Amino acid sequence: MIFMKNEHSNKSENIMRNVVINKMVINVGTGDDKQKQESAKRLLELLTKMKPVDAISKKRIPAFKISKGSKIGAYVTVRRGVEELLKRLLAATDNKINESAITDNAVSFGIHEYIDIDGIKYDPKIGMMGMNVNLSFRRKGGMRVSEKKRRGAYVPKKHRVIGKEELKKYLQEKLNINVV
Repeated sequence: MIFMKNEHSNKSENIMRNVVINKMVINVGTGDDKQKQESAKRLLELLTKMKPVDAISKKRIPAFKISKGSKIGAYVTVRRGVEELLKRLLAATDNKINESAITDNAVSFGIHEYIDIDGIKYDPKIGMMGMNVNLSFRRKGGMRVSEKKRRGAYVPKKHRVIGKEELKKYLQEKLNINVV
């Protein structure tokens, strides 16, 4: 019996193994100041056109005068239209991301001042604020099997985890980001 090699056995040719952006979470930390909390929400709504959510502390930190259950920031999760918003946010960092900001399946970077973002002007009601941007990645196909409620199945680690090198390649080729 002669076994023929499958045409699609190469991992790079399989479209189900392509990397896509799962979601982007933009976070602004404010501490326990209520005025900054409202300013952060206004900034995130201006930036994403979505309603932000309060970040609630999970434990007490006496050094920062934070009690459990207090509001310490605001965040918004973006799942649709991520690439257009991401291009604007990366322009604020000159399309550069530090290599230490890349982990398996995720990339994180910060923006020091929101006025660096294209299309946003200084608002005296908001003041000067920075933000953290976290990107989560996944493979294009096969993940629904693990997420569905009925007859869910296990997805192997080699399909779930995107390595650092593969993620760097995706960032450089698809999004034109320089990894420093």
